[in-house]
Amino acid sequence: MKKYLLSLAVVSLFYTESGACAWSDPDYEYFNLFTQSIIKDKSYLPFLHSYSTRFYTDFKPSIIPDENIDSWKRYFSNQLSYAQTEYLVNKMNINDLNALKKGSPTNQLLVTLGPGFYQKYREGLDYLIEAKYLEPYMKINYIESADSFYYYREPGTGKNATNLDYNKTIAALTSLYNAAKNPEIKQRYGYQLVRFNHYTRNYDAAVKAFKTYVEPLKLKGAPYIMALDQLAGAQRGLGMNSEANWNFFQVFRDSKSRKESAFISMKLSDTASFNNILKRANTNEDKNMAYFLLGYEDFNNPIPVMEKMFEINPDSEILKVMAVRSINELERSYLPIYYYTNDDNSEKTITGTDNTDPGKTQTAEPKKEELSFWQKIIRFFKNLFSSKKDKNSPDGKADQSDDELLDNPDRIPVFTRNNYWYDDKTKDFLDDLEKFTSKTKEKSKDEYWQIADAYLKFLKKDYKASTEILENIKTSNPEYTEEIKRMKVLNDIVSQPKIDAEYEDHLMKDYSEYFTEKPEVKKDSTEMDEYNYYGEVPSTADFLKDVLANRYFLQGEDGKSFLMNNKLSDLQYSPNSSLVKSVEDFYRKTNKTQFEQQIIAKNINDVGNIDAFFAVIYGDRAMRQADFEKAKSYYAKAQNFSGIPRSDWNYDEKKLTPLKYQAGAYNGFSNISDLVFGHNVWVSYQSTPDESMKKEDYSAFPFIKPAMNKLELADALIQLKKIGNGKDEKSAIANQLIGNVLYNTSILGYYRQLFVMDLDNSNGGKYYFDTSPRTNPYKYYYKGFPDRIYIEPDNFDLAINYYKRALSISANKEQKARILFQMASAEQGKYYQYEASHPSTVDYSDPKYSEKSDAYQKQLDQIKNQKYRTYFALLKAQYADTETAKDLLGSCTYFGYFMQ
Repeated sequence: MKKYLLSLAVVSLFYTESGACAWSDPDYEYFNLFTQSIIKDKSYLPFLHSYSTRFYTDFKPSIIPDENIDSWKRYFSNQLSYAQTEYLVNKMNINDLNALKKGSPTNQLLVTLGPGFYQKYREGLDYLIEAKYLEPYMKINYIESADSFYYYREPGTGKNATNLDYNKTIAALTSLYNAAKNPEIKQRYGYQLVRFNHYTRNYDAAVKAFKTYVEPLKLKGAPYIMALDQLAGAQRGLGMNSEANWNFFQVFRDSKSRKESAFISMKLSDTASFNNILKRANTNEDKNMAYFLLGYEDFNNPIPVMEKMFEINPDSEILKVMAVRSINELERSYLPIYYYTNDDNSEKTITGTDNTDPGKTQTAEPKKEELSFWQKIIRFFKNLFSSKKDKNSPDGKADQSDDELLDNPDRIPVFTRNNYWYDDKTKDFLDDLEKFTSKTKEKSKDEYWQIADAYLKFLKKDYKASTEILENIKTSNPEYTEEIKRMKVLNDIVSQPKIDAEYEDHLMKDYSEYFTEKPEVKKDSTEMDEYNYYGEVPSTADFLKDVLANRYFLQGEDGKSFLMNNKLSDLQYSPNSSLVKSVEDFYRKTNKTQFEQQIIAKNINDVGNIDAFFAVIYGDRAMRQADFEKAKSYYAKAQNFSGIPRSDWNYDEKKLTPLKYQAGAYNGFSNISDLVFGHNVWVSYQSTPDESMKKEDYSAFPFIKPAMNKLELADALIQLKKIGNGKDEKSAIANQLIGNVLYNTSILGYYRQLFVMDLDNSNGGKYYFDTSPRTNPYKYYYKGFPDRIYIEPDNFDLAINYYKRALSISANKEQKARILFQMASAEQGKYYQYEASHPSTVDYSDPKYSEKSDAYQKQLDQIKNQKYRTYFALLKAQYADTETAKDLLGSCTYFGYFMQ
């Protein structure tokens, strides 16, 4: 066999921004390894990259300083902390300030400040009293018109500026303005005059007020910025869009806390806003800011804009924002949280299922237009490892030890060599951004650019160069330090082609913090929040788990690969034999490393009796193979089975709690009805057992009990099998009953849940017909195991063979008719398997789609009638006159159709 080198490039096999389901949150669909928020100027945090919201919101609003609070803090001679100042200005009740003014404060903060506080800061505190009086009214009166977009409706109050007496309010504010001695306080009254006129739609008066009361004071601090914002709003009301836009731009430039609102106002004011601003920009600072807004708004390829910003100032903080947005975009493309692939014969699964019931998985054919894409993916992988040499290997030769990692051609490393599924623009963008970053780090004094360069080299799988850059960075910035530390870990683990015991010891010694469980943080709310739908936000630790899961998968250690991302109890959702055996082998391993004990084995969770859990899975598989003796030997070890581990949402405790099985309920092992030996009255999985099923005559077989556990069921089948070796009518019935059990527990049967670790027969991913050799959907790792179901397919010939023996022995024509119908039903299952394994490849975009689809369906119908109607034909030819056949005509639609 060819020798291969595992080159661990970090790439995506499949990624969709919109997600698999309508409620999918794209900001929960990547790992965020490069932390966007490490930029130093936190006022730009809203402009980091986000798909879920208009602005980036993954930070506490308090992290962005409000220049108005800073201004007040200085006014009060820094006697108050920022938080105390913010409370005094924005949250303290007006009555508390009035009490202070009267000399009898009751508010604890004001009491602490002492009796001289009011006297010392009388002007400012009087202003705050006036401002708090006005604040509930400071909203524009709503008029349904083109400019209604900036009306804010305060819930419950309904107040707006027109509720105040205009003349009295203007006179009062003008008088207070003239009386104020402190220029900053005076300017604040000017701001109130501009704002009040704006919100009463006296736009000309607002513009005049700014020129009369604000501008002449020549102060450019927080009150000026606030007043300028109101001026721009009034100018927009007058249709002076260019002037309004320029003033909003100045607010954006000079304010830290008002950048979001100023940006929105610019966009609303003028469709050509940012280009017009660029034309008016005279200083380098203004030009740099304008280029940022232009690049932010048109993010197709920001590098040309970044080049212009670099020429102006390579140390610009907003240039870093543009870069980090670009890095984030690349990371989303290269590092999705799931890797999918399907070939022509694999299960077509829609992931993103209802997480409240992980057993419910939606399965469907992929969109037809995607089939050619999937075929290209598979062809690519078939050719991927055809060369013995790899340019990424130091000596150009493949590592001989990698041979054993690729014994299974279906096993493909998640991190492969090239990004073939991305177009050239994506690859070129990474190259161009790397060139830009390398150039900028030489000019800028900020270590950020070195970190960014190292990360881009990580994405390009040049782990050695990435690590060398990181080792040489000297910084005292704690956020930078944390990012460097994380990236060193990434380079180390992702570049490791094989995970052995020695390397596991290294993981525990040096990187245990990325793998050990963090204490659960209690939430204030007792209700599930919206993000419970998505689970926890993917993290660096989740990414590293995926890498290790993939390595174990490649190494043939499926049990360890599975347990990196799943619980033992998850095996119930897809209990295929080989994986179960590998998980069990790991469970029984005696010499586990510390990593295996603490990180992997912790997912061997509470399933009751673990040995019984495995025994039921093995016994079920033996039953599906009609090996009743083997099944009995397993079930004998499963008598302590406590039930399939399921959870229910407990509304009282507000959490998931283990399902408690009611007495007499089927729990995966016990309480199986003897109707499993019966036959369908009609096909209705939702109906009760007595409505859908009918008992056979069991009187000759007293060991068939009304309710049995699986051990008793296996024993009953063994006894029937012995009786079935005879030649009499009892032997015929025994074989028929065995055939019934095998059919009834197949994908078509009413009791199809019995031997696939399910609790009911409702539809889901377990009930899928594909029998092709490559139907196992797991080719990279077992992440999201409950979402992608694979069960070994039914062998309908097992039931048919027992029916054949019953048919050959029986002399009862009515019984023969019933047996033939059961055989025909099983044969129908074989056809469904054929059809599922041969899906149409007609593309939806094909102009002759309908014509070709009809031709394909005719071909299927021909195959069905020629190869899968044997027993229907015999029933029609020889037994149409039986009462059994006549009854079936009334209850079985497809039988009636065939008999016509």
